[in-house]
Amino acid sequence: MTDIIHLLPDSVANQIAAGEVVDRPSSVVKELVENSIDAGATDIAVIIKDSGKTLIQVVDNGKGMSETDARMAFERHATSKISSAADLYSLQTMGFRGEALASIAAIAQIDLRTRREGDEMGVFLQIEGSKFVTQEPVACAVGSSFAVKNLFFNTPARRRFLKSDATEFGHIITVFNRIALVYPNVSFSLFHNDVEMCNYLASNQAQRIVDVFGKKLKTQLLPVDIETDVVKISGYVCRPESATKTSANQYFFVNGRFMWHPSFNKAVLQAYDRMLPAGTYPGFYIFLQVDPKTLDVNIHPQKIEVKFENEKTIWSIIQASVREALGKFNVVPDIDFEHADPSVEIPVLKPGTEVKRPSTGASLSYNPFADTSVQKRSYRSGAMDWEALYKGFEKQGRNDDATQMKLGIEPEVTEDVVAKPMAENSEFLQFRGKYIVTTVKSGLMLIDQHRAHQRVLYDRYMNSFAGTAVASQQMMFPEIVELSADLSAVFDKIVPDLQTMGFAIEPFGKNTYRITAQPEGMSSDSPSDVVKDIVSDVAQGSSLDVDAVRRNMALSLSKANAVAYGKQLSQREMNELVSSLFVCSNCNNTPDGKVIIVVLSDSDIDGHF
Repeated sequence: MTDIIHLLPDSVANQIAAGEVVDRPSSVVKELVENSIDAGATDIAVIIKDSGKTLIQVVDNGKGMSETDARMAFERHATSKISSAADLYSLQTMGFRGEALASIAAIAQIDLRTRREGDEMGVFLQIEGSKFVTQEPVACAVGSSFAVKNLFFNTPARRRFLKSDATEFGHIITVFNRIALVYPNVSFSLFHNDVEMCNYLASNQAQRIVDVFGKKLKTQLLPVDIETDVVKISGYVCRPESATKTSANQYFFVNGRFMWHPSFNKAVLQAYDRMLPAGTYPGFYIFLQVDPKTLDVNIHPQKIEVKFENEKTIWSIIQASVREALGKFNVVPDIDFEHADPSVEIPVLKPGTEVKRPSTGASLSYNPFADTSVQKRSYRSGAMDWEALYKGFEKQGRNDDATQMKLGIEPEVTEDVVAKPMAENSEFLQFRGKYIVTTVKSGLMLIDQHRAHQRVLYDRYMNSFAGTAVASQQMMFPEIVELSADLSAVFDKIVPDLQTMGFAIEPFGKNTYRITAQPEGMSSDSPSDVVKDIVSDVAQGSSLDVDAVRRNMALSLSKANAVAYGKQLSQREMNELVSSLFVCSNCNNTPDGKVIIVVLSDSDIDGHF
């Protein structure tokens, strides 16, 4: 009987490794840019075509490679970063396992041009599916240029599982920005289909954050800086008033590497305790430096998850450092004496001016206990018009079946359909600026006014995608929206849908747009903030298919535009809102499942007496 176990060919083994290291184009960008960082590059350019499916090229001015090193770099487990097992516990570089280039070469076509300083000629290598096609001298600049072409050309099944171009490019920008944030001393540029998407010049940490996320963030950053024997923490947290409805701008880095750590996120959020509006999240950009020997970065194929030896101690230090930064902001407010209002004048006492003592006046004839016309109307005088007081109560409580049928409302309440108001001319009571109260046949109905309006608006916006466009209202003063590069890529895809929903938006520079019209009746004071929230919600969604995007947009806009709690409504407004609610597809719940209507039955009310 023959043996059945055998060694896999290197090309097959590399493709298996590629399944862990390279799952999409952004993984290739991450590995190649990290290699450029390790090579000491100070200027890195990333060139993308078709969201990385056709071309991913990374050009740097690093130290380059010799002819032998260039050839060895594509062998599996070939690396310059480690020599022994002990080196795994003192890593100071980004890449170290020696699988990245071998894995990329197994599922793509690669052209490499590289030259060291001092060498007259560089070397050109061409590899296709782990096979060397050619190697020859070439004239090129100092550094390296990796061109990865036709990703997954020999694994079509994996290529079919790639998402849309917008989704894949969004992942590329995310990875690109994570690395750019850690190395502000390095210049980065990103091109997509021959269009420059990002250009970050070498600068300091705060300026790099502003370059990536927009100029408006410049006044919102609070520095965090603390050093202990366990960890050194630096970076910035954002002021509470700049909190957003998504957690997109929350970044942790350790030893120059982006990481995802839910426990540390909670430490920051607890430091903001009672400073944030409900449902909002602060932005933060925190950089940790710890002894590499107390860190394990090799527990995840993409090295995003990290293990800390002193996790509980670091958790407490993070929370304390963020509280300190926020405490300084709260205790010492910003006072700008240089730009004080010049119109405010302080009177100056001139010599010889007579100073008079302030005097008060009082009416000695005033008697607070004297009879007045108001006090003559005593409740004990028997003059109250009780008939007028109760006028209309009987009418409101009467069951007018004819009127209900006219509105299309069932006279009987069933278990699967909520009770409707008893008549078209029913009067409503607003309770604490939050609930609309009215009588129904089975008892008393309470309607959450904000959630009811949210459901009405959601259905209206969803209907706009089916052909009934929402009317627009021209803005007297257009607003400018500045987005980060990753959100701008998503925004370009949803502009047509935003226009269908009533916005008028036009380009206004790089990653900048101008809003000239908004949906008619929009209640938000800042349409630009609403648009930003919509884009962030769409970017945070797990899918970018058309239906999911539209549902997300309609939900975001309906939440932002719904009538606020505390707003006093007239009888007409309450009547129109309730009438619109009961023709919705689901009047019982909001689009995200929250209860809109509660009915207190007669027996529930009688039980309290």
